[in-house]
Amino acid sequence: MKQQIFNQILKKRVNDVCIYLRCGDYRRGTCRLCGCGFVESERPECLRVGEAAFSRFVIGESLLPYAMDVLEEAGLLRAVQAAGLGFQYKNGFAFSWGDEYTSFSFLDKFGTGNETAFNVPRAAFDKLLIDEVEKQGVAVRFGESLKAFDNEGDTVLLTVQRENGETYDMETRFVLDASGFYRALPRLMGWDLPPNTVMRQVHFTHIDDRITSPKFDRNKNLVCIHPKHRDIWLWLIPFSNGCSPVGVVGEERYFGHNGSARILKQAVSEVPYLAEILADAKWDNDFPFNYLPGYTTKVKGLYGRHFALLGASGEFLDPVFSSGVTIAVQSAKLAADCVIRELRGSKVDWHKEFSVPLMGGVTAFGSYIKGWYDEGFQDLIFDKKCNPDVRRMLCAILAGYAWDRNNPCVSDSQMLFG
Repeated sequence: MKQQIFNQILKKRVNDVCIYLRCGDYRRGTCRLCGCGFVESERPECLRVGEAAFSRFVIGESLLPYAMDVLEEAGLLRAVQAAGLGFQYKNGFAFSWGDEYTSFSFLDKFGTGNETAFNVPRAAFDKLLIDEVEKQGVAVRFGESLKAFDNEGDTVLLTVQRENGETYDMETRFVLDASGFYRALPRLMGWDLPPNTVMRQVHFTHIDDRITSPKFDRNKNLVCIHPKHRDIWLWLIPFSNGCSPVGVVGEERYFGHNGSARILKQAVSEVPYLAEILADAKWDNDFPFNYLPGYTTKVKGLYGRHFALLGASGEFLDPVFSSGVTIAVQSAKLAADCVIRELRGSKVDWHKEFSVPLMGGVTAFGSYIKGWYDEGFQDLIFDKKCNPDVRRMLCAILAGYAWDRNNPCVSDSQMLFG
């Protein structure tokens, strides 16, 4: 039961998607689909509604080993491994700064858990997850968006709009918002807060990388620091088909208004290692150059009466360590446990059982992101004298294990960089 409801919560996060667990007025019993306390023959309808259909382009292509743990618990990892979609195997991170180069292997990290992950084209990956949960009986509706939300009563009243403009009402006992950067419920409720960090731009695209250099390890994500401005960094996430997402992050004062194509190409040319390995890259393809004026999100809270916010619908930090998908699936995992018990009639303390444990890992990631831009963590990454045990602990964080309090670099993260 837990696995099945968790699957429907975990499914893809796309722009403008709302996840609804719809439980109507039925007799008490046991629902094998969602564990919500109803007999299967009269079970509530478990439903997902979303605006964007497949396939579509979305960033967030880098999965971390801890996300593999969560997918495995949800019963989805085997489908990912057996899909035959050619997802790129990944075993670590590589970092470049000027003449400096270092790497971390997930195979040599602190603690237990998965030691590898995948880089995935999100359209293919997300469709795979949707197909799997539909096989388990989860209803999915595309082309519909949330227009109104009323949680004042014992149930939630929703107004949903179809693509043709028609609207209909839905009554539900609980709503999970996994709409990503669209952030459906925070927008409707006025829960958005201004971020307390520096606003940074992102310029990104996909390229045919045509990398042949033996210096490049295709099994690792590459993060490059600008040689002159250490708060500018670039990513290269290799796919198995020779395509790579590439992007640059920095404050507007560095980029001006020169257009994403010019900004990104210029940034790559200024990083010696990237310029060398991408010398033969083909930039012109079917993928556009994209731009985000800012990406950090913050809200008044992660839950409320009859609802919870998952992933970037609630908090999004920074893309530097590819933590977005990992935080999203961890929030889904925690919410699944709480929703199951609440729909069965148990009293759930969402603060202690959802918000606090989720933010424990988010805070740890946040400490290292702060350390990255303050340069202290960058210095530690490239420190050739760094204790091997400390590097293994840091590697575990890069692998997504930011909730492992047995790791001193997690439990003491705020002392280090907070």
